[in-house]
Amino acid sequence: MPTLDRHDNVFVLDLGDGENRFHPDWLTAVGAALDEVEKAEGPRALVTAATGKFYSNGLDLDWLFAHAHQHQDYVVCVHELFARMLSLPVITVAALQGHTFAAGAMFSLAHDFRVMRADRGYWCLPEADINIPFTPGMAALIQSRLAPQTAHEAMLTARRYGGSDAEGAGIVDQAVAEEAVRSTAVEIARAQVNKAGDTLATIKARMYAPALATLRDTANPLDQHLTHRTKPRPGHFPLGRGLPQLPTA
Repeated sequence: MPTLDRHDNVFVLDLGDGENRFHPDWLTAVGAALDEVEKAEGPRALVTAATGKFYSNGLDLDWLFAHAHQHQDYVVCVHELFARMLSLPVITVAALQGHTFAAGAMFSLAHDFRVMRADRGYWCLPEADINIPFTPGMAALIQSRLAPQTAHEAMLTARRYGGSDAEGAGIVDQAVAEEAVRSTAVEIARAQVNKAGDTLATIKARMYAPALATLRDTANPLDQHLTHRTKPRPGHFPLGRGLPQLPTA
């Protein structure tokens, strides 16, 4: 489960040592950590990191298939996590030491900066390959944080970007050696701790107003007027029709 530590003025939120999928308990723990960061006073910044092969593999589809009747509430919670991170009143840096897939990749985009391991691990939006369309909020987030051509390629082709390729495409800000990922992220965060506060919150809120509004649409997060034409089969839900093939390297 996620754990939050503080090193001087930099909070470090470790997402876990597994696939770090968005199980409801995981979402609750991350939300509580963000509460603590947001309520703290004075100079501060936030780094998110993980331990092991994955930064995050995204939605917990096993849980979601087992609780299909809760799919809309679940998506609302995921959208709220993205919106909170995108608008958090501190500088945020994602330290991507491992695979960063699907909603995990979207979560990384909600940070202000990203540092990725250069030699191993992929950043990928696999939705086109696994028949799970992006929700309006997800699409708005991705397109607000990536250059148009990069968003087009990443969303339509499900390309797996290694660290150097991700840096070249502007998906991450730096690609570094494995042992330098977390420390580089902390250095970036530490240099910006004095930005925390209401002014930064206002800048983010205005900069990303359209994406935030879409992410916070709790009445129709799945854009039902588009999805109602294809009714889900038993045991399925409007987000998709299959489980992703997990990265193994």
